[in-house]
Amino acid sequence: MRLRNNVAWLALAALMLAAARPAAAANKDIIQLQTQVQALQDQVARMQQSIDMNMGAVKNLVEQSADSVNKMNTAVNDLQQKMQGQASDTNGRMEQISGQIQSLHDTVDELKSRLAKVSKQLDDMQQGGQNLAAGQPGMTASAGPPTAGAPADSNPAASQAPPANVLYNNALRDYNSGKYDLSSQEFNDYIKYYSSTDLAGNAQFYLADIEYRQGNFEAAARDYDKVLEQYPGGNKAAAAQLKKGYALLELGQREAGIRELKSLIGRYPRSIEASQARDRLRRLGVTSGGTAIHKPPAP
Repeated sequence: MRLRNNVAWLALAALMLAAARPAAAANKDIIQLQTQVQALQDQVARMQQSIDMNMGAVKNLVEQSADSVNKMNTAVNDLQQKMQGQASDTNGRMEQISGQIQSLHDTVDELKSRLAKVSKQLDDMQQGGQNLAAGQPGMTASAGPPTAGAPADSNPAASQAPPANVLYNNALRDYNSGKYDLSSQEFNDYIKYYSSTDLAGNAQFYLADIEYRQGNFEAAARDYDKVLEQYPGGNKAAAAQLKKGYALLELGQREAGIRELKSLIGRYPRSIEASQARDRLRRLGVTSGGTAIHKPPAP
């Protein structure tokens, strides 16, 4: 714009000089001014062309930058979705591994129970052999049929049910196969007929776990609590408290769930369940607050 104004002023000056000077001198000045005006016009045209080219380059760079930003946004969104998917897969795998570990614990517990029974039978047989060798007739008489006044079975209903190990193994197999309705019925039968056995607490735990997996978190929390109340010394106590904390969190009871997980860490600091509780608290943005319960000093 400034160059164009200068050209206009020069043209105006040329006209003024033409009017003020003689014709010959005026023609010479006009030609000179016309030459300068043409040169300025050419310079303006070149500058305009250069500006247009630069503006085109700048526009091109802006478009490329916008495309790069869009691609980066898309890449970030894809990465975020992948990370979320991987986090979900990791959580699912952790739950699956936890279930497998629990199944292994159950198998070990069952083997321990069977070994204890076999050991007791061997001890009884050994004691009976010693008594026979010592010539104690009272022991030989005990091998005969029970007297009329002795009860044939301490739990008459159990005589109509499958053997305890068969019923429990069937229930556990159906649980691991995802046949939750059938497994729930079998675990209920086990508790009904064999409530005083070592694996009764396991059966109660799996009943609660079936409810948890089916999304019935309120009932699951109540039944996990039964494991803690009725079988506090059982091998499923830590797992029951962990899953009770999870169920409370699923119900939106954040503070209660956090208290349960912290209590678990305090009671079983070296257990696998305590590690899982710490991980869940960390994901909730909560510190575990130590690994031991602080007891008040003795008076």
